[in-house]
Amino acid sequence: MNAKKKNMEDKKNISGVLGIVKNATLWLFLAAVLAIILSNSTWSGWYEKILQSPIILQIGQFNFFTHHGTPMSLLTFVNDFLMAIFFLTIGLEIKQQILTGELHSFRKALLPIVGALGGMIVPVLVFYLFCHDYPRSYGAAIPMATDIAFAVGVLALLSKKVPPILKIFLITLAVVDDIGGILVMILFYSSHVSWMPLIFSVFLLIGMFFAGAKGVHYKRFYYIFGFVVWLLFLESGVHAAISGVLIALVVPAKPKWEWENYLQKAKRCLADFVNSVQGEPKIGVLSENQTQALAQMRLAEERVVSPLQSMEHQLQGFVSYVTLPLFAFVNAGIRFENINADSVMGVPLAIMAGLVLGKSLGIFSFVWFFIKCKLISLPKGMNYSNLFGVAILGGIGFTVSLFIANLSYGSLQDGGIELLNQAKIGVFAGSLLSGLLGYFWLKRVCK
Repeated sequence: MNAKKKNMEDKKNISGVLGIVKNATLWLFLAAVLAIILSNSTWSGWYEKILQSPIILQIGQFNFFTHHGTPMSLLTFVNDFLMAIFFLTIGLEIKQQILTGELHSFRKALLPIVGALGGMIVPVLVFYLFCHDYPRSYGAAIPMATDIAFAVGVLALLSKKVPPILKIFLITLAVVDDIGGILVMILFYSSHVSWMPLIFSVFLLIGMFFAGAKGVHYKRFYYIFGFVVWLLFLESGVHAAISGVLIALVVPAKPKWEWENYLQKAKRCLADFVNSVQGEPKIGVLSENQTQALAQMRLAEERVVSPLQSMEHQLQGFVSYVTLPLFAFVNAGIRFENINADSVMGVPLAIMAGLVLGKSLGIFSFVWFFIKCKLISLPKGMNYSNLFGVAILGGIGFTVSLFIANLSYGSLQDGGIELLNQAKIGVFAGSLLSGLLGYFWLKRVCK
């Protein structure tokens, strides 16, 4: 009975996720298309000017959004600050998956973990087959990422035909993929580390963790001190977006009250409210006692929901409808004027092959191998045909791939701008082809 109830809850949660992702994916796609149009039109100068517009939030002489004394442009503000919020939501989701989701049970988690490992290792090897010389090889990690928004968005188009287990597998695989991408960014894309800000941020994170353990559940506390951690990371040389993941790990996952306490408090507050309205004229204005009873109920609701879940719920809409579309708008501006056959055969082809071939073959072959070794098994509702379809969708690497491309080529002094432009073409072509192939394959094999 409990298993059946949990299965129904999983289906309901996935349906909600698919609805949000489906709408957010549309805005993400439109923002990317708009950026491409502006970059190759007479408005390209205006577009570049917008990207370099300074972002200033200043109190006295202190501007919160500066990097080494220079105000952030819109481009750096989105990539350094808003993407930190994006990685904060990823960190919150990872922590939930580890504590209560598919990653909570090692037996259940092994299948998507194996698939994600193959989906990270093989694309890098495929990239190296085409581009093994420096500086082009510096972007080998670009095709290892899976964009959960677009990948799950494609599944949303087939929601009536695709078994729920495939959606769970893809979402969990993308979460593990994000963990791998974060580790790669920390290990390979951090340079000129300044240790003092980093040490201060670590002590602050430890303090936040112990505060949560002692019962500090105010979300403002974690937002304020999380912002301070972000400022310290900004000065440390480790990419500031990584701070979002670390902040998520110290946010308490346990609510202040158990649900039994909430029910008792809610019943008392509701009884007080009902007693206060009996015999009162219906004039539409609540008395002080009535507003106080409702306020107590809202406070009780905050205490029965953990800061982890509450913050993820608060940030989900902002990230889906503001952060990601803005990220696409400022980063997806591909210029086609200097593109020729020779340039396409380099970085763009390597990334496209890594996403389309590397991802699908990596995910599928690793899972197949572990099944043949009898270390894992396919769950009910999944077979090799629909598994291969989901593996193809793993090649949609839009958001995180563009982010890694910026880290790989954006800071290079010699030819970095041209390589970054070529990388964007590869990401777009590979993601689009993976999405189309995955959609039509699953449409054919899923009854």
